[in-house]
Parts: sequence; structure tokens; C-alpha cells
Amino acid sequence: MLPARNRMRRSTEFDATVKRGVRAAQPDVVVHLRRPPDGDAATGPQAPHVGLIVGKSVGSAVERHRVSRRLRHVARSVLGELGASDQLVIRALPGSRTASSARLAEELRRGLRRALEVAGRDR
Repeated sequence: MLPARNRMRRSTEFDATVKRGVRAAQPDVVVHLRRPPDGDAATGPQAPHVGLIVGKSVGSAVERHRVSRRLRHVARSVLGELGASDQLVIRALPGSRTASSARLAEELRRGLRRALEVAGRDR
């Protein structure tokens, strides 16, 4: 489970991260990373925020909930790689329903690594 201070709750945070963040696609997940400009870091959140998007295309409510739990568990392990004001949205694709937890973890780490590289170049 993600700590409460790291959960993304506001739809405006989700929207800003997906629309203005860096996107890195993997076969079963898409990673959106938003790093606020240096001037906004002081006014932004003091801990990285992570949000999940698990749509109906993933499967039934039970399957979506299972995928969400697995992604939250993996997301907790990558919090250390994020900056204090980073915002991360993980979108589950239909293949995530049948993917193993290890595969989801690897894809999330790979997508996050690519997004961090691109975000680092944009600064």
C-alpha cells in the first residue's frame, strides 16, 4: 500500500500529469511523469505523488482491483527514485490483467527510467 502522503487524489493533479508530463509506454503499463519547473518545487507537494488509472478495458471490477493492488505495491518500491515534487501516473493497459507482478514491476521500472531520462533533458 502506498503511504497516504504519496497518494494522488485530485483530478487536477491527474490531468496535469497526463497532459503535461513525459510519457513512457510499455506493453502493459504507460507511465506519465511530471516534474514541476524549479520555481514551482517549493510550492508543490513535499513528497512524490503517485496515481493509478485502471480503466474498464482491463477487465471486471475484481480484476481491476487486483491490478491496482499489484501496481500500488510496485509503485511503493520506486518512490525512492522520484524527486520530492514529482508526480507519477501509472495507466494500466488490458495486458496488465494477465501479467505477473514481476513483469509489471520490471515494466514500471523501465518506463520510469525512460521518463526520468527524458524529463531530465527537458530541464
